[in-house]
Amino acid sequence: MLEAYIHSLYTEDPGRETPAETRERLKDLFPRNASRRMTQLGQLVGAVLGRIGPGENEPIVYATAYGETRALESYLESFPAPSPTLFQTSIHPSGVQQALIARQQPIRELFPMTGSDCLTARALEVALLTGASKTLFCGGEERGTWMLDNGAASERTFAFALVLSADPTGAAGHLALTAGEAAFSRSHEPPTATAATRGLSPFFDLLHMRQAFSGLIAPERTLTLAWL
Repeated sequence: MLEAYIHSLYTEDPGRETPAETRERLKDLFPRNASRRMTQLGQLVGAVLGRIGPGENEPIVYATAYGETRALESYLESFPAPSPTLFQTSIHPSGVQQALIARQQPIRELFPMTGSDCLTARALEVALLTGASKTLFCGGEERGTWMLDNGAASERTFAFALVLSADPTGAAGHLALTAGEAAFSRSHEPPTATAATRGLSPFFDLLHMRQAFSGLIAPERTLTLAWL
């Protein structure tokens, strides 16, 4: 079993807020020149990470299934006369890299993870195995438009960041990841117990709502989440 205590949890759940609306709402958190070049996901991840204040020696595990969806959509929409500006945005560094660049924040270890039905479980395994006294686990998505029809985009926009540590002092919660087909508590069962295997969104809801949970989030991987 892998386990850790949750510290300094922050979430962003902007609903159907557009990238322009997000930029306006969060503009004071970033240098002006940086904000204009950041994607919506970059701004949201930057907002939650900024509230934590990552340290150079604290590993960061970053998870996103689809990444900068809206930036890619906008670039493709500019064809048959592709926009050089939109092209630059579509190949911009990932959301967490944008956040760190805006802060001019050096870090020693970054573990970016993407594109898996078991993304939550795999990212948590990495975060719980870094061996550091504190590990930052963050992630998010930005809502797609026409790419949703092809199953190549997230249905919603969100971001989260939390600190994982072995120290229980002042902790907000505790999580454990267990290998094997362990039974889960019916009292904490969500509407679909296997929903957490599909990307980050169900896991984000558990964090955002501070909801207790015990169940399978991937084949032979059981997550137990409790709030203190």
